[in-house]
Amino acid sequence: MATETEVGELLHQRGWRMAFTVAERVDAWAALVSSVERGYGDDIHEYTNDLYCRNWLHEAWLLLDEHIVQLWTPQIRSLDERFKAATVDDGGQALALFHRLPGPDLWWWRRHPRILTDDLGRSLRSAGAIGTEPDTA
Repeated sequence: MATETEVGELLHQRGWRMAFTVAERVDAWAALVSSVERGYGDDIHEYTNDLYCRNWLHEAWLLLDEHIVQLWTPQIRSLDERFKAATVDDGGQALALFHRLPGPDLWWWRRHPRILTDDLGRSLRSAGAIGTEPDTA
């Protein structure tokens, strides 16, 4: 197993745009989760781009030293639960119209925000997503 720095560098070599740290990706996941809970205000392309922070964590977990995994897992699980509560599982049907879905183990790609607002809400509704308006959530 590898250190956080080694994993950041390895994933960067595999195509991630930079050598992220676990803290940076957890912070990005937390920011996305909070935004989804409030009503994501950006467009579909930003949303799918933002989901990749969770992909990075998934990939890193397979490589990281067990101590680092144990240290961060409770926070990530908590964020995952919040994300699940703020989203609807549609098997990825809505997002699949805009972005190629990754493998089934990346469950966050098969969910869309429960609160559908702004550009993202319009795009997802056009793809058949059902959700709530921000003022009724």
